[in-house]
Amino acid sequence: MLSREDNDLLTRVDAGTPLGELFRRYWIPALLSEEIAEPDCPPVRVRLLGEDLVAFRASDGKIGLLGEHCAHRGTSLFFGRNEECGLRCIYHGWKFDTDGNVLDTPAEPAGSQLKNKVKHTAYPCREAGGIVFTYMGPRETMPLLPNYPWLGVPAAQRYIAKSYLECNYLQGLEGDCDSAHLNFLHKMFKPDARREFLHLTDRAPDFEFDELDCGVRAAAMRTLADGASYARISHFIMPFIGAVPVGSMVDNRLDGFKAVYQVPSDSVNTWRYDFFFKWSRPFSQTDSSKRDFVDAGYKKLRNKRNNYLQDRQLQKSVNFSGITEFLNQDACATESMGAVVDRGKEHVGASDAFILQVRRFLLRAVKDVQAGKPAPGAIFVAEHNDMSHLRFEAAQLPANVSWRSLYEKP
Repeated sequence: MLSREDNDLLTRVDAGTPLGELFRRYWIPALLSEEIAEPDCPPVRVRLLGEDLVAFRASDGKIGLLGEHCAHRGTSLFFGRNEECGLRCIYHGWKFDTDGNVLDTPAEPAGSQLKNKVKHTAYPCREAGGIVFTYMGPRETMPLLPNYPWLGVPAAQRYIAKSYLECNYLQGLEGDCDSAHLNFLHKMFKPDARREFLHLTDRAPDFEFDELDCGVRAAAMRTLADGASYARISHFIMPFIGAVPVGSMVDNRLDGFKAVYQVPSDSVNTWRYDFFFKWSRPFSQTDSSKRDFVDAGYKKLRNKRNNYLQDRQLQKSVNFSGITEFLNQDACATESMGAVVDRGKEHVGASDAFILQVRRFLLRAVKDVQAGKPAPGAIFVAEHNDMSHLRFEAAQLPANVSWRSLYEKP
């Protein structure tokens, strides 16, 4: 369990909070590139770390992420005109560029210097892997955008499922770092050859951990009937990425995996980005059922207001939860805890070992940044920006072979 003080420390993300300041030391997803696909397209509202923002793609293709409310009188720039390399407020015509500079104040007298005295809130943006990332921290501590392997795959070989969670980010992140729930929440009553973990007989995995600069690597070990072991190797990566092995095997190696960003919209709501990809081939429609589970605003069609359309007959005969689709099952488990779960009331066990490691890492990271130390895993030198070691494996291994052998260089 966590004390109330530590629980607050790990869940409150607004500007000025210790965790909020930590998260602002990283490049984090703001929205999908497809949401502002064309220059001069309509702007999009973004709520991130408790701040109301507006994203737009200017005429020259540059992306701006601005404070939503105009610096003049506070009208929402969501309604603004995206034109001629700037976003213009519809109230008095003030125009802002992607850096937050005021380009024009047409309602002011000729010769007015007001525009030169105002700087609007603006955050730098970078695009990679179909995601627009932003950095919301001090410019002097801005790191490089990490060169994660999943961001470099061709567009045809990836798919991103974005959805809205009505709970604190940590509940989602802890779900991503919880291998034990796979045998229950996602269990199906008939074998599924694509997901052998759904019908493993060993339901209580043992855990082994390696701490990395950027987070924690965890191996969930299950014993098979022949005495061999089945290893599922996941990662927690700062600041809120849970990466898990999914997909089919090609040449006895997992053909891709999934990286999940649990991005705090604020302290009680989260934007979840599931980044799926294949190493070997294009990502097809049949590879995922996750394309049609949200509406046009990325809100889940199955949600807490309709009880996730749980089917009690389905629960008796088809799957453990009676809820269709993995992400809906995850959402039910995490959202039904409440907006921010009170971890002082929980009773954790051996199956929770990974999430306890994650909490310790996050608490130490918060306190390190408070003490003036660099954010763990932040990269400032290009030569250090090789993330190829972040691979998330699933493998059957002989009894005398360690899972760490999967990470040994040939």
